[in-house]
Amino acid sequence: MKITGVNTFVVDCYRTNFVFVKIYTDEGISGVGEATLEYKENAVTGAIEDLKRYLIGKSPLDIEAHYHNIYRDAYWRGGAVLMSALSAVEMALWDINGKSLGVPVHRLLGGKVHEKVKVYANGWFAGATCVEDFGVKAKEAVKRGFKGLKWDPFGKAYMTLSNEELDKALECIGVVREAVGYDVDLFIEGHGRFNVPTAIKIAKEIEAFKPVWFEEPVPPDNLDAMLDVRQKSPVAIAGGERLFTRQAFCEVFKKRALDYVQPDISHAGGIMECRKIAAMAEANYIPFAPHNPSGPVANAATLQLAACTPNFFYLEIMASDVPWRKEITDEQLHFEDGFMTIPDKPGLGIELNEDAAIQHPYVPHDLRHYNGQLIQIRPPAAEPYF
Repeated sequence: MKITGVNTFVVDCYRTNFVFVKIYTDEGISGVGEATLEYKENAVTGAIEDLKRYLIGKSPLDIEAHYHNIYRDAYWRGGAVLMSALSAVEMALWDINGKSLGVPVHRLLGGKVHEKVKVYANGWFAGATCVEDFGVKAKEAVKRGFKGLKWDPFGKAYMTLSNEELDKALECIGVVREAVGYDVDLFIEGHGRFNVPTAIKIAKEIEAFKPVWFEEPVPPDNLDAMLDVRQKSPVAIAGGERLFTRQAFCEVFKKRALDYVQPDISHAGGIMECRKIAAMAEANYIPFAPHNPSGPVANAATLQLAACTPNFFYLEIMASDVPWRKEITDEQLHFEDGFMTIPDKPGLGIELNEDAAIQHPYVPHDLRHYNGQLIQIRPPAAEPYF
């Protein structure tokens, strides 16, 4: 079997653009991957275009060799652009491998440890315009079956937070906690935007609401700063969505900088690299809870990873999406009582509808975190897709 083609599909999804990769072979088996890299879609598609020269004519079955060679020969190791491109290619190769053998990818990685995984919702708050709206929307999400809710209540603050801004954030958290009670897990997102003393102050204040974690309290490019927060925080610290490869996570484990690790399968290196990171976390008795707010292919790959990972803790998923998410793939998710079932279809268990994908071409979008539009991540027509 030889690779005959590599195509990218960039699909507008309101908050950003999905970036899908499809690899074709001479035996008619194709595979899909996802490299959704918010606000840098053109850069990552360019990186994938560069990888075509290496991939065309090679066997899709030698995944480890291809990963090694592409990472080595890039010379400029790591980084969001290269690693997202490599992650998507790696996913697509696993998809081809599974399909060629008629088995789901998790069978190739040791088989199932989990038949289903617990899910927490992101994006459940879309459209909220006041604190009271968060309580209403939290109840709606729990009614759908979610056992956990994540959101960023800190407005457009950067580095510091005034007492007034902090009080407003605490009020929002309080409203949500009161609305859902203590049987529902809360995850507080920081988006990596506070300095050390501010992050510590926030952590101490939110302790009363018993969140599972405080995510990315400081920017991700200084693990010593993250460690400073973790050592003084009464709340567990999570992070890792903007770290790439097991080498970066090796430093996390050496420093004991995080209580929960969150690599993103679309950025950290793909399925096997994330499985290696999970094994490192397991050896350090650290739960594995991958970042997963992107599209249907990344979610499918994350579910395959979840199946065979003993220390898998929680699956992140977006509560709703653009209406055409249902058109661009044949995604079929089974969600019940807070858990998502691991699918058993061959490969990743998902196919891309190329014709539907090209109906929603690239639209430029900008980061929302500091312009007051943080929670406006879904259009009015957004709807559940499972």
